[in-house]
Amino acid sequence: MANLSLRGLDSSTLSRLKSNARRRGVSVNRLIVETLQQQYSAGTKSFDDLDALAGTWTKAEADAFAAAVAPFAEIDAALWAAEPKTTYRVRRAAGRRPRK
Repeated sequence: MANLSLRGLDSSTLSRLKSNARRRGVSVNRLIVETLQQQYSAGTKSFDDLDALAGTWTKAEADAFAAAVAPFAEIDAALWAAEPKTTYRVRRAAGRRPRK
């Protein structure tokens, strides 16, 4: 097996790596190796999209879904009218003069 030296890693990233490794009960080295293997293993590619679901619903299922989510498109004007108007104040940094 090959060895690899990792340079230029910032302390924040190292801290997150150590925390994640501790939580999983593995060494930081094992965590990095597993992560690289998952990312770059030949032939296995994971997808995080919904392409596999495209076109799988029947017309009845699609209609039922559309009917179920239709109320989400309605806007209740009373809810918006009840919102208080807020005022935002911007504080100037100490020692700075206001712009002219």
